[in-house]
Amino acid sequence: MKVGIVVPYSFSFWGGVVEHAEEQALALLDRGLDVRLLIGHDPPGRLSQLLHPTAGRFETKLPPHVIPLGRSVITPANHSLANIVLSPSTVPRLKRVLARERFDLLHVHEPLTPAIATATLALATIPVVATFHAAGPSRWRRFATALWGFLLDRIDTRVAVSEAAAETARSYAPGTYRLIPNGVRIPERADPESRSNQVVFVGRHEPRKGLAVLLAAWPDVHRQTGARLRVIGADPLAVGHLIRRQRLSSDGVDLLGVLPTETLDNELASAKLLVAPSLGRESFGMVLTRAFAAATPVVASDIDGYRPVVSDGTGRLVPPGNPRQLADAVIELLGDEPARLAAARAARSLAEREYGWPRIAATLEQLYSDLLDHPAHTVERPMDAIGASLLG
Repeated sequence: MKVGIVVPYSFSFWGGVVEHAEEQALALLDRGLDVRLLIGHDPPGRLSQLLHPTAGRFETKLPPHVIPLGRSVITPANHSLANIVLSPSTVPRLKRVLARERFDLLHVHEPLTPAIATATLALATIPVVATFHAAGPSRWRRFATALWGFLLDRIDTRVAVSEAAAETARSYAPGTYRLIPNGVRIPERADPESRSNQVVFVGRHEPRKGLAVLLAAWPDVHRQTGARLRVIGADPLAVGHLIRRQRLSSDGVDLLGVLPTETLDNELASAKLLVAPSLGRESFGMVLTRAFAAATPVVASDIDGYRPVVSDGTGRLVPPGNPRQLADAVIELLGDEPARLAAARAARSLAEREYGWPRIAATLEQLYSDLLDHPAHTVERPMDAIGASLLG
């Protein structure tokens, strides 16, 4: 079975959908499938620096299974900044790749996002699976739905990473959604004991990630526990500016920026807790399950995307946007080592049981096989007049 995984963002920059799709490709390759990842790429150089002056790089070297389809630009989306591929050469490249590779099936992530995802839907003449990641309202989505929402009819099987993502998708694309969560790599070993007195935050410097709330809470945590806060993923210069602007204390705070995958794994495996103080618009919380896989419990906001994940005693949920309650929960869990260890073991068990990539990849392979055996549409689906005019 040959599968093309399609992502409308850039492989070069860190982001949840990009990381998910890359791990999906690797997990399916491990199962013996022939997989290619069709995605944007911004090679190192002056032009990439000009187009992405503050973005932390995720990858610069492309693995053999990655097929680059053009450069990206920073675009506001869902109260975030996404690196979306809008290069004029993208659609012609995509046409050539689809003709050359002769995939059996395409799996498109965030299908309403131009140019790669929407062009794939318009060009596809084979079965299409689409995964919807985003949660919460979006002004641009109304615009996108009006212009090219008709392309959603080309999807054979719709997947959502959570009920929150499915609810959002149903609001503009009614239908049946299969819930398949984001997967996570499970390290061979994860010892919850003998951890450094550190707490980790992992996320970009965006208001919805709630880092400002955590920084406001941190002086009390640091004073009572002596723990250090390791801020990963957010631009250190921007976070430093936030600390100065809001007159917060930087005592006990380490600004690490974007880290390589192995280094990030080590940070999670050596910390006592992960804190995820997001304010909303999180569909799942990949960072939570990544901490779980490292046997690291979490203190997270009580929001729709996180609530179903932080279960079975894996951590604490607190109201979003409340520094006092956030500090209290972190202090309580850091101060109760038996409770922290119990949460750590529960977290590791849940990750292995529900979110490990071997399990998720097997589910996806079965879904693909079922769809190829019983396609929802006729295989040859010529573009209609609107689709042809959209792609030129």
